[in-house]
Amino acid sequence: MTDRRGVVAKRAENLSPGVPYVRGWNRARQGAGALADQLVLFGLDSDFAGLVADVNVFGDGIVQVGTVRPEAAELLARLIAAGLAAESSDMTTTPRLSPWEAPAA
Repeated sequence: MTDRRGVVAKRAENLSPGVPYVRGWNRARQGAGALADQLVLFGLDSDFAGLVADVNVFGDGIVQVGTVRPEAAELLARLIAAGLAAESSDMTTTPRLSPWEAPAA
């Protein structure tokens, strides 16, 4: 059983021929790295020691955050909410281009 994004699908412990596991894992590694960089900035890196890139049976990259303290999860949720609120208020005052629309330097 899996959800629509495949996150609940089992980890790929036994590999199947023809499934692009490396591509999915590499994407997960990039996502985990980006999250790890931000966690370091907020001093939460030690709270997310179980953060790892992985891949499911379909070859989709997944990021596992591991077991975290409730306080760390709450702080992360507040940081996400604050970032979304700041982005939302910034969007109402100044239109911003997405990274794909931004002019090359």
